[in-house]
Amino acid sequence: MQFFRGSTVRNAKRMAVASDSPLRICLFTYRGNPTCGGQGVYIKRLSRALSDLGHKVDVVSGPPYPVLDDDIGLHRLPSLDLYNPDALFRVPTLKELSSPINLMEWLGVSSGGFPEPFTSGMRVLNFMKVNAANYDILHDNQCLAYGLLGIKSIGLPTIATIHHPMTVDRDVEIASERFWWKKLKVMRWYSFIEMQKRVSRKLSHIITVSRASKEDIGRAFSIPPHKFRVVANGINTDIFHPLPEVKRLSNQIMVTNSADTPLKGLKFLIEAVASIRKNRDVSLTVIGRPKENGVIANLVKGLGAADYIHFTGRIEDDEFARYYAQTTMAVVPSLYEGFGLPAGEAMACRVPVISTTGGALPEVVGDAGVLVPPGNAHALQDAIIDLLDNQDKRDRLGQAGYERVRKHFTWHNTAKDVVEVYREAIDAHC
Repeated sequence: MQFFRGSTVRNAKRMAVASDSPLRICLFTYRGNPTCGGQGVYIKRLSRALSDLGHKVDVVSGPPYPVLDDDIGLHRLPSLDLYNPDALFRVPTLKELSSPINLMEWLGVSSGGFPEPFTSGMRVLNFMKVNAANYDILHDNQCLAYGLLGIKSIGLPTIATIHHPMTVDRDVEIASERFWWKKLKVMRWYSFIEMQKRVSRKLSHIITVSRASKEDIGRAFSIPPHKFRVVANGINTDIFHPLPEVKRLSNQIMVTNSADTPLKGLKFLIEAVASIRKNRDVSLTVIGRPKENGVIANLVKGLGAADYIHFTGRIEDDEFARYYAQTTMAVVPSLYEGFGLPAGEAMACRVPVISTTGGALPEVVGDAGVLVPPGNAHALQDAIIDLLDNQDKRDRLGQAGYERVRKHFTWHNTAKDVVEVYREAIDAHC
């Protein structure tokens, strides 16, 4: 597997910049808390790795804000934060609505849209009108808002990471709804995608995390291949690592999952486990929590599976390795992944992995795991039973996955490759 490496052919000026000059980097994310998903993890780990290479890194973020190391600068861009679960869809004050950006955000949410990318782009543009001279480059984390074009126009080189095309999420959610009016609500929520398409086509360089994502984004967003640079994510082995002193349980399956997101395919794994339970005593641990009376909660209730499916809710970073150390295997049932951090994290813990072939997952798992078609409960069932019955195979896959992560998926390598893209984009902007 080959990911992007910078060209060895550079002019003398470029070589001097590349070898001698630390960069002043601004990472922008419209929401950055690592517990909100893989994009938050990306910002936290990439900022750390870039700083370790000697670059000056600041993060600009809307709420919920990232949790960063002390030497990483954080500039907060307050918003109405209407998706805060502690005050979900609250009514803003008149003072808050006196801001045109806040008013647009509230009207967008009130009409069933998701305006955060658009309004966050306006806020970061206002920030950069004052602070652009402090940076050599702006690296956007899949906001892709019109404000980025404004930043580019004031002279700051601007690139973006697109983890995967949100058209995939939209299409899966539309297909999962039975009623036409619910399908229309999904389409309204994802209306920001058209903005992302237009903005991404105007950027000189786009980082994506897998070859599968490159192909799918290029097709969905009509972006020519020469604009892409494929740079794989890293796995944080400080958190995800083997714990040989912990006893591994028998007949225990684990999944890290945003439970009620159809794209994550949890329903197919639950159906597979329910079928296996007819003949043997297995249990499933889900790192996450489903919505009350949501699709997954109702499925578990309907199957009478509450006694053998355990939802942990949110766990702390230092708990992950222990959960992985105790499980017999990890399963990644996603219908699509732009990269597939849960697969890599399990492999880093020397846990045998069963994964679907959705999106980039085969690029991460390679030959170090069992691959099955997405959306197929029967295929998951057969793969789980095969591993349950084959200790030697589990041991072999666990070791192969561990070695694969150590070789291919480190944040140090990711940061070095990202810096090469920065230097290309800066040169192209000059």
